[in-house]
Amino acid sequence: MLQSIHHVAIICSNYERSKHFYTEVLGLEIVREVYRAERNSYKLDLAVNGLYQIELFSFPNPPARPSRPEAQGLRHLAFAVTDLEAAITKLTHQGVETEPIRIDEWTQRRFTFLADPDDLPIELYEV
Repeated sequence: MLQSIHHVAIICSNYERSKHFYTEVLGLEIVREVYRAERNSYKLDLAVNGLYQIELFSFPNPPARPSRPEAQGLRHLAFAVTDLEAAITKLTHQGVETEPIRIDEWTQRRFTFLADPDDLPIELYEV
């Protein structure tokens, strides 16, 4: 029945700030950007390595979603990286703080977390 995950949708509080973070800081590619006047809302389709995967939405005055302590629902967004130190260094140079590197106790793979402009947890997982 299910074949793959098609996309993840994110609602942001400040469209320009989040657009900058996901495109300029994380380096996601813009597939399409649409302003929907009837909703006073932007929809930005983003790709990772050419694959459409994230929809970034803006809406007027969206309610805040609790992130910490961990709230019920989807926990975080994870991106695979081949060189965790290089990714952390690039992010640090752009003013993004990351948590200390941890080791997955089951796979022995290294990972870290950071937060997007709305405090959405983002994981970088070394593959």
